[in-house]
Amino acid sequence: MLKSLYKKTPFAPYIAIIFLTVFSTILLWLPFLLRVDSINGIETPELNFQTVIKHWDGPLYIIPAKTGYDINNNILKQAPLGLEGKYFAAHMPGYPATIAALSPFVGYPKATVLSTLLASIFMYCFFYYFLTKLKITDHKLILTTVLLFLTPRLYVVRSVGSPEPMFILFILTSIYMFVKKKYFWSGILGGLAVITKTPAILLFAAYVLFFVDQWRQTNKIEIERAWLLLIPASLLAVFVFYSRQFGDFFAYFNSGDNLHLIFPPFSVFNFQKDWVGTAWLEEIIFLYFFYGLTLITLWEKIINPPMGGATGLPAVASAKVGREAGQDPLVQQNEFTQRFYKISFYFVLLFFLSIISVQHRDISRYSLPLLPITLITFADFFTSRRFVIVLMLLLPAIYLYAINFMLYNIAPIADWSPFL
Repeated sequence: MLKSLYKKTPFAPYIAIIFLTVFSTILLWLPFLLRVDSINGIETPELNFQTVIKHWDGPLYIIPAKTGYDINNNILKQAPLGLEGKYFAAHMPGYPATIAALSPFVGYPKATVLSTLLASIFMYCFFYYFLTKLKITDHKLILTTVLLFLTPRLYVVRSVGSPEPMFILFILTSIYMFVKKKYFWSGILGGLAVITKTPAILLFAAYVLFFVDQWRQTNKIEIERAWLLLIPASLLAVFVFYSRQFGDFFAYFNSGDNLHLIFPPFSVFNFQKDWVGTAWLEEIIFLYFFYGLTLITLWEKIINPPMGGATGLPAVASAKVGREAGQDPLVQQNEFTQRFYKISFYFVLLFFLSIISVQHRDISRYSLPLLPITLITFADFFTSRRFVIVLMLLLPAIYLYAINFMLYNIAPIADWSPFL
């Protein structure tokens, strides 16, 4: 009966995803809303919802949302949290724009978490939609649910003020439009990604590598691909805007100790550095393994597609031709999936090279844009019975990790006036 209802109601999965996203977020907020005195043995006498709002770096995005990066604004002149005005150039304007848009309804502080929640809903719904187009698994809702809960770090950043869900959403939608050869929309969405977080420029570099490889095979150049230049153009537009607001075209690079790309790679293993500060870093090795395996597996999917094409459908299906004018649906699907694997390979390659060069303790957050691609790459494993059972058993641990992290990673805001 449920299966029949599922088929007759195409929006049922999206309703389920929205419910799970909102419910799991409220569940994480619940101890803060109820102002409990103790959580898992941690004393929390002054706990309230402000603790959620004060989570780094959410409040920092309020400042550019309120000031428009105007160096002469009184708020920036007061150096909130002891941070000079140019420091906020490191916080790209995409996410602050949504905070400013929502602030008339809920105020600036709550707009940070509301924006994140809305972006998370769209991100998970689009991930499910993308899976329906790729047709690589029959367990799309399970895989989307895995993305909801697999990494505690994503659980945290989608429940506090954070640009990451929006960033991931724009990356996924840009890749989807690229795979569909809708380069104008891919460029627009990639541009939105890069004005949300600068690492999205790697998406443009991946597109370039894709076309270079294709040009070597076909010796053809399609003029409509030029729309992808909207991605670097968007970044350039932000720098021009910064030049006007800060009087410094390179304000992003001169914003302070915010650039963490260090060569040679693996420089994160240095406890003396300010953004590392510990030798307890073994889980980072497992993240490198995790995404390194994704990279190798994507390469294998490119050079050795499964029988019947990338979808794994029976090869005999390709014989069903002539029913309608145009290309066989299976052939079209194979091309769609193979283009996805290929552009994903280039993107993961570049992003992987960047995260192994990041000298910052929070590699788990920096690497989050790779997570949806990894789940798609290993869809069979992440939707298997054994994995789902283990994930369910570990859900309490993931929840407690998230609570523990949110109690720890708090901005020391004593004066709320610049943020209201």
